[in-house]
Amino acid sequence: MNHNEPVIEIEHLTVSFDGEEVIHDLSFCVEEGETLAIVGPNGSGKTTLLRAILGLVEYQGKIRIKHGRERIGYVPQRFSMDKDLPLSVGEFLSLRARQNDPNKVRQTLRLTEFPERLLTRAVGSLSGGELQRLLISWTLVGDPMILLFDEPTAWVDIKTEEMVFAVLRSLREERNLTVLLVSHDLNVVYREASNVLCLNKEIVCHGSPQEALTPASLARLYGGEPLFYKHEHISS
Repeated sequence: MNHNEPVIEIEHLTVSFDGEEVIHDLSFCVEEGETLAIVGPNGSGKTTLLRAILGLVEYQGKIRIKHGRERIGYVPQRFSMDKDLPLSVGEFLSLRARQNDPNKVRQTLRLTEFPERLLTRAVGSLSGGELQRLLISWTLVGDPMILLFDEPTAWVDIKTEEMVFAVLRSLREERNLTVLLVSHDLNVVYREASNVLCLNKEIVCHGSPQEALTPASLARLYGGEPLFYKHEHISS
């Protein structure tokens, strides 16, 4: 792997809620163009790590971001939208587009295969798969340099999952985009990630999936025999 300049540097990161440590003394770097998968059991601090990088929780330690937090895009695991919200898809996207550039919106919609015919639809009327595509489009319209994906395909159909990872591959090639991907699906980790961070409040292993995800490290990570999880897709 070619070593590029780090875009995220984390030193001795600790996060506590009500006096209990959720993340303990993490130190690692993410290089430009890297796809880092973050894996671990429920409650291991994966989402909290993303929130710390976004500056949404208090923490001890240092987090340095090369391009600044304004160039980070974030796709959450779940997103609730008021079905009565008087906002169309097009209006929603224009809130994110730099200088409300309609060409930027159309280019992004083509990239994510989001139908332009839905631009006049109310955001609250979209199906789960349509809403996830919209969130990804909304994130990309902001022209991020770093993408944080928290289980981006956990609640979508298989066609949308394939689209998500096809978009990620394209962005890595065209823009050298840096991606942090939280996933329970080790098949996805092996296929999509250049490196993996095994997290259970502290770092259990870190490196390429082939080198880091040994039977011993997985047993330490999950507290016994590891479960090779593959989520079930929902209908679109």
